[in-house]
Amino acid sequence: MSDARRTTAEPAKREEFSGQLGFILSAVGSAVGLGNIWRFPGVAYENGGGAFIVPYLVALLTAGIPILFLDYAVGHRFRGSAPLALRRVKRWLEGLGWFQVAICFAIAVYYAVIIAWALSYFVYSFGLQWGDDTAGFFTGTYLQLADVGGADPWFTLDFVPAVLIPLVLVWAATIVVLAAGVAKGLEKVNVIFMPLLLLAFGTLVVRALFLPGAVDGLDALFTPDWGAMLDPNVWIAAYSQIFFSLSIAFGIMITYASYRKRRANLTSPGFVVAFANSGFEVFAGLGVFAALGFLAHEQGVAVGELEGLTGPILAFVTFPAIVSQMPIGWLFGALFFGSLVMAGYTSLLSILQVVSASFQEKFGWTRRQAALRIGVVAGILSVTAFSTTTGLIALDTVDQWANNIGIVASAVITTVVIGWVLRRTEEMRFHLNGVSTIQVGRWWSFCIVVLGPVVLTAMLVSRIVTLITEGYEGYASWYLNLMGWGTVALFVVAALVLSLMRWRVVPDDFVAWPTYGGKS
Repeated sequence: MSDARRTTAEPAKREEFSGQLGFILSAVGSAVGLGNIWRFPGVAYENGGGAFIVPYLVALLTAGIPILFLDYAVGHRFRGSAPLALRRVKRWLEGLGWFQVAICFAIAVYYAVIIAWALSYFVYSFGLQWGDDTAGFFTGTYLQLADVGGADPWFTLDFVPAVLIPLVLVWAATIVVLAAGVAKGLEKVNVIFMPLLLLAFGTLVVRALFLPGAVDGLDALFTPDWGAMLDPNVWIAAYSQIFFSLSIAFGIMITYASYRKRRANLTSPGFVVAFANSGFEVFAGLGVFAALGFLAHEQGVAVGELEGLTGPILAFVTFPAIVSQMPIGWLFGALFFGSLVMAGYTSLLSILQVVSASFQEKFGWTRRQAALRIGVVAGILSVTAFSTTTGLIALDTVDQWANNIGIVASAVITTVVIGWVLRRTEEMRFHLNGVSTIQVGRWWSFCIVVLGPVVLTAMLVSRIVTLITEGYEGYASWYLNLMGWGTVALFVVAALVLSLMRWRVVPDDFVAWPTYGGKS
């Protein structure tokens, strides 16, 4: 039974960011991740090119920023990680917070593996060790990918040392940073890595823009197909890209906002974070498609004839092929994969901070205890499931369901419950305006109560129908049920179990500030 009367301790003094710059860099570090580099350029190219910018900006203004502000308002007003803050909104909402924590934990377990890949490829860059057959090197030599299906196993414990060793290093570094705390650990890493990321990736982009064929790549990316704007799927793609790239609706920004001082400005930094994230995506698109134009030029084909324009294949197959043909290719390979490591690592820290903060608050753990216990458990699961010869298939499946079902469902529930069921939207707007220099109007409430739920529900239903009727990547149905739908089921079970467990600290002895409508 979760009852404040049965608690055994007072909550520890809440950690805080050192200031606004530290918060902004940390929030940008969370938002700017692997998807900004390998997902946005390909999504834009496949959904109207230059014309995609229109639905993309509409999605940013009507869903991305409004839900980002909602996360800020909940976290800052109710001073807690997702379970605690949402519990303080309404007691029974704690379960939604734990649902978000479960999503973060699952994402962290596989996200660390991609960082390990990038770390390996950073080392490989100096000798261009992937050779001429970059696809064969990635799936064969490096991942040693098993040929699953039929009588072949879908899960093995055949570990791949080239993945396992850097993965252990990633988890060790993550535990150390989380144990150091918000200001001395997470914030310091972002203050160092964000400028380095901009410098490294900026150098790569500038070089790519001056390669032969770069203009053809940029033409392919930005030539508008205005007819695509009439396709509902293009709009869904735009909302999806904004939604996933801003780190919203699964606990991260609630937790980060809770580490701001009571009178901290929220909306101005929010706009900075949102536009910095989108700006980096467009910037990444310039570099990636300029480089793809160069590859097409070298191969004597059109950019549209190239394969692997998005996702891991772009990063670990197509880009190594580009680097191999560039002058001083080893340097630009190191810059690219070093950028992936930094972008991915700062996002991983933010994801795990959600889990760490939640367990600290509920069970009275110190941050060192939380970092070690959570890090070790997540690390063991990560190594066992994803550093084997079947790791890529498992990663691909869990990622699809965690992002497209778990996170979107979380967003739908959050907006519907706060906006429709509890009717607390105006209270959140009051809080944002009470502490911020840039005021938000009723357009924000409309986006949260009406537009957001409608668009997000359409995204969720569309994806569920597709996964049920068409499956995914030709994988066996039983495997998708186990690793896909089973993962979502685990989120629900974890949320129920953790909600029912006893609080070791006092969760409800709290008064929201500033007072709204004569009550907290």
